[in-house]
Amino acid sequence: MRWEEGDARPVDTYTHGHAEPVLRSHRWRTAENSAAYLLPHLRPGLDLLDVGCGPGTITVDLAGRVAPGRVLAVDVSPDPLDEARALAVERGLPVRFAVGDACALGAADDSFDVVHAHQVLQHLTDPVAALREMARVCRPGGLVAVRDVDYATVTWAPADVGLDRWLDLYHRVARRNGAEPDAGRRLLGWAHAAGLRDVTASASAWCHASPAEREWWGTSWAGRATASAFAEQALASGLATTAELAEVAAAWRRWAAADDGWLGMLHGELLVRV
Repeated sequence: MRWEEGDARPVDTYTHGHAEPVLRSHRWRTAENSAAYLLPHLRPGLDLLDVGCGPGTITVDLAGRVAPGRVLAVDVSPDPLDEARALAVERGLPVRFAVGDACALGAADDSFDVVHAHQVLQHLTDPVAALREMARVCRPGGLVAVRDVDYATVTWAPADVGLDRWLDLYHRVARRNGAEPDAGRRLLGWAHAAGLRDVTASASAWCHASPAEREWWGTSWAGRATASAFAEQALASGLATTAELAEVAAAWRRWAAADDGWLGMLHGELLVRV
C-alpha cells in the first residue's frame, strides 16, 4: 500500500475548517482527555490508524502507547498535517501522516489492530459507510474506537441569548452540510446499521469552568464565529449575517469573562470488537 498526499478525495464538508481559532482548540486534545475509554485496550506493538487526526495531538499520544507498533494518521485536509508531523518528530515517534477519506481509506483489509476516530463521524454525510470502512481495515479481534460530541447536550452558565443563537446556528449550518451535530447519541445505531454488533457504548464529558479554560474555549469560539469555515458557511448559505456572527462572538467573550462561567459537553463513545 502506498499513501501519497493526493491519494484520497475529500467528499464531505468540514463544518469547522482549519483556521487558527479551530486549531487552537484542537491542540488541547490529548489521549487522556479525548480517548480515555480506549487507553486500557492499548499495548506496545499494536498497529494503529487514526482517522481525522487534525494537528496530531491525540495521534502522537496514542503512538507513544503502542510503540513500536506502526501508526498511520489521515485527515481529509492537508492543512494541519505539517504541524502534526512536526509534533511527531518532536516526540521522537515515527508516525506517518497523509490525506485520507474516512469512507475510502485506501488500506488493505485487516491492516490495523486499532482504528480510531475522534470527532469525525459527526461531520460525514454517511457515517455508517465510514464505520464499515474502518471495520474493513481492522484486523479480526481488533478494535474500532469512535467518540463524538452531542451538540444538543451542550449547556452553559450564565444564560446568554447569544449562545442560544450560536447553538441553533451551529445545528443549522452542520445539517445544511449533510452532517449530524448530535452524533454522540447516534453512534450505537450507526454501528448496528453498519452490521457491527460486538459494541460497548459509553459516554464522557468535557467541562470548561476555570478562568484559563474559559479564556481558551471562549476565545476559540469567538474567533470561529467570525473567521472560520463555520462563519463562511453561515454567511454563504444566508443562515446568518455578519452582524449576527459578531453578536455570537461577543456572547462567547462575555461567557469567558464571567466569574461563574461554566460549560459542559457530553460525548458518546463506542468500542467495536471486529
